Amino acid sequence: MLTLPTPADVPDEAVIAQAADALKRGGLVAYPTDTLYGLAVDPRRDDAVARLYAAKGRDASAAVPLIAASIEQAEEAALVGGAELVLARAFWPGPLTIVMPARDGIAATILGGGTTVALRVPSHPVARALAGAFGFCITATSANRSGQPPAETALAVARSLEPAIDILLDGGSVPGGRPSTIVEMTAAGPRLLRAGAVAWERVLESLK
Repeated sequence: MLTLPTPADVPDEAVIAQAADALKRGGLVAYPTDTLYGLAVDPRRDDAVARLYAAKGRDASAAVPLIAASIEQAEEAALVGGAELVLARAFWPGPLTIVMPARDGIAATILGGGTTVALRVPSHPVARALAGAFGFCITATSANRSGQPPAETALAVARSLEPAIDILLDGGSVPGGRPSTIVEMTAAGPRLLRAGAVAWERVLESLK
């Protein structure tokens, strides 16, 4: 495992480029987000996704969320409808995850046997920079073995996953706290799938 430090507020472009190149080769990269440390692979590559699940010891039936660098990049991985776009413009970058129909090309394992993908644009500069340099959405599952506490520092990531990770982007400690709120638009209206950092009342108010 190669640990590469980078400032959290102004990511080191050379470091981010090195991590993005690893993703393009099917590598596994740990990186800081606005909540916890996450694990990135190319969600279009079955071999990379298999490495991700093996590293975490994750149940193959469990879907994996994605993050994007921007709304435009999110639209390359998911079908973003009108209501979803309203939510994205209101809360991205930030801790609101929106479940939307996945576009063709996303590895079936990522979807957990379904047809939708959970996606958001985070507020952490390193996370957005990594997705931007990679050129497509990246996975955003927590950087820890399944069943273990999520990691809020690079050291915690290394202790949990070091043998399996190719690159660890050390952006310092992350805030932790509540996870992102997860919402899905249905024929009957918005549905709360997980309560989190964004209050449900704010979500409903934004859609009026």
